[in-house]
Amino acid sequence: MDTLRSSYKTIWSVAWPQVLMMLFHFLIGFVDVWVAGRLGRDVQACMGIITQALFFFLVVAIALANGSVAAISQSFGAGLMRRVQRYIGLGLEIGIVLGMVFLVAGMLFRDGLLELLQIPDEIMPIAAYLLKVYLYVLPGYYLLIICNAFFRAQKKVMIPLYAMMIVTAVNTFGDLAFGLGWWGFPQFGYKGLAWSTFISVLCGMFFCLMVLYRQGFLKKTSFAPWRWVKRAFPYLFKVAWPAGLMQIVWHSAYMVLYAITAALPVGSVIALAGMSAGIRVESLLFLPGFAFNFTASILVGNCLGRGDIAGAKRMGYLVMLFGLGLVSALTLVLWLFIEPVAVFIAPDPEVSLEAVNYLKYNMAAIPFLLVSMILGGALSGAGATFYQMIVMGSSAWLVRIPLAWYLGHVYMQEATGIWLAMFISMAVQAALMLYFYELKDWTRFSMRKSKSFVQTNGTMNKLKAGK
Repeated sequence: MDTLRSSYKTIWSVAWPQVLMMLFHFLIGFVDVWVAGRLGRDVQACMGIITQALFFFLVVAIALANGSVAAISQSFGAGLMRRVQRYIGLGLEIGIVLGMVFLVAGMLFRDGLLELLQIPDEIMPIAAYLLKVYLYVLPGYYLLIICNAFFRAQKKVMIPLYAMMIVTAVNTFGDLAFGLGWWGFPQFGYKGLAWSTFISVLCGMFFCLMVLYRQGFLKKTSFAPWRWVKRAFPYLFKVAWPAGLMQIVWHSAYMVLYAITAALPVGSVIALAGMSAGIRVESLLFLPGFAFNFTASILVGNCLGRGDIAGAKRMGYLVMLFGLGLVSALTLVLWLFIEPVAVFIAPDPEVSLEAVNYLKYNMAAIPFLLVSMILGGALSGAGATFYQMIVMGSSAWLVRIPLAWYLGHVYMQEATGIWLAMFISMAVQAALMLYFYELKDWTRFSMRKSKSFVQTNGTMNKLKAGK
């Protein structure tokens, strides 16, 4: 009993700052959509679509963050702080390069992406402007995401919380001041929303870099020689590429889902706006799920770094039960107030009604979502992102997308069919994740069982000896 109590105490100590961090993340999206709703249903619909497109460009940063968490958390658990420092330096170098690459690629193919999204002509100018500004912020966003992963992997979970508080405060002020023109500031409408996001992300990024510098992680010694990189990079890549492909598959599925919704026979703009508003409310629930996803990744990685394989698997289940209980209770409470919340975030009566319809199905699926998210985080901490990719990709493309098209366009011919398809796909996703976590040997992806782990240690010892 004392061991169980100690485990839950450890889980909570790592989880609560991240839950609070995700609450601030929720407030960013909530304020964006709330302000967009007061600028018109066209702006609100565009915010949902372009925000999803931004996530598509961030998938490589998220993949690199997953790889960094696996490598750094396991190294931290093993007490290898020199290797932690060098993985941080390597992650920063890769993040800067990739952020610039995707900025350039996004600008070159921006028009094609807008056409692919099937955005209605009447809202195309708004969507084009939002996408342009969001592309500008990619390098800063890459560094913000990656730096937060560095801190989380070392259990320094308060620093990402402070960074998100800064981003939230700056973004909220900008939305209200320059989006709506409050406090006598000039009103720029949706342009003010876009540039508020840009400035707030840069503020969070500079804060993280400053903390890394003060903690000694931006020294010359953090950037390892090429011979160390050749040994260390394979594990980072092995974890990152399935995570990146999973993000591409998952977010592209969401973009196709938006396109299916935009192509509905009737009420497409209302359905898009309702989905955008509904996702913002739903994020109050699945963002804490991400906090427990991160927690599972950190603690499972630390256990594997210490060589405690049985403890790692047990820890994943404990984090899942803890998160499932907490967020499910929050879901029940939120449901009691769902209609006034929907009206608050989407004042247009038709949009708020569709948002409630969306939430009816997606809030019921929250327990399924939590199981797959949290156990997926445990797999990520072990470096088993390949299994995570299989589960998330198959449930999205083999279940959700075909069902959404059939139920939304053929059988029911309304947005409700798409929402029902989302519910069914999340149930399938949870079942698949439980199967892989319980029955597959996912610990074989850890660094202790990786050839690159031995090679990296050997190279490190040679470097220490001056060879």
